Amino acid sequence: MVMNEVFVYSLVSVLIVCLVSLIGVFTFGIKIKKLKGLLIYLISFSAGALLGDAFIHLLPEVVKEKGFGVEISAYILLGIVIFFILEKIIHWNHCHTEIIGNGEKHVHSFAYMILIGDGLHNFLDGVIIASSYFVSIPVGIATTIAVLLHEIPQEIGDFAVLLHGGFSRGKALLVNFGSALLAVIGAVLVFVVGSKFNGLIEMIIPIAVGGFIYIGGSDLIPELHKHSSTIGKNLLQLIAFLIGIAIMFALLFVG
Repeated sequence: MVMNEVFVYSLVSVLIVCLVSLIGVFTFGIKIKKLKGLLIYLISFSAGALLGDAFIHLLPEVVKEKGFGVEISAYILLGIVIFFILEKIIHWNHCHTEIIGNGEKHVHSFAYMILIGDGLHNFLDGVIIASSYFVSIPVGIATTIAVLLHEIPQEIGDFAVLLHGGFSRGKALLVNFGSALLAVIGAVLVFVVGSKFNGLIEMIIPIAVGGFIYIGGSDLIPELHKHSSTIGKNLLQLIAFLIGIAIMFALLFVG
C-alpha cells in the first residue's frame, strides 16, 4: 500500500471523527430552561461513560500489550497526580482572575478538566486510527467506525459538562471541536515518528486512565451530589450513570 494513500485515508477518517464533537449543535433547538434541567443527568451519563471508558477500554488495552504490573499502576497514579496538579493550577488562575476582575462569566474548573481529558483521549484516537491503516485499509475503516460509535456518547456527555461548567453553547461547541482536532496531531505523529511512537503510547494510555478516574471521581461525581435534593433525582442520576457504563460495555462488541 502506498504511504500517501494510507495518510489520506487516516487524515480523512480522523477529520470525520472530529466532526462528532459538533454534536452539541443539535441542542440549539432546545430552550435553555429545558436544557438546564437535562444537563445534570447528561453529566451523570458522562461520568459513567468516562469511568467505563477507562476501565473497560483503555486499561484492558494496555494490559493486553504489557501485562498488569506495578509499572502500569505507577503510570495510572502519575495520571491522577498530573490531573490533580492541573486542577490546582486552574483553581489558582481562577482566584487570580477573580481578584483582578475581568467581567467575564465564571467557568468552573471541572469544565476545563474535561477539555484536557477529552483532548488526551482524542489524541489517542488519532494515533489508533492512523496505526490501524498501517495494517490495511479495511482494518482502518473498521477501527474508524468503532471510534465513531465510541465518540458519540462521549461527546454528548462532554458537551453537557462544558455547558454546566459555564460555557455558552457557541463557545462550548468551539472549544470541544478544538479539543477534537488533537486527533489530527495524534495521527500525524504516527506518520512522522512511526514505530518509535508505540512505547510512548503504552505510557500515555495508563496516564489517561488515571486522568479519567480523577475527573470522574473528583470533579463529575461530586458535582452530581450538589444536585441530589430528591430521591427521584438521585435515581435518575444513577440510571444515567449506569447507562453510560453500559454503553461502554456494549461498544466492546463493535470494537
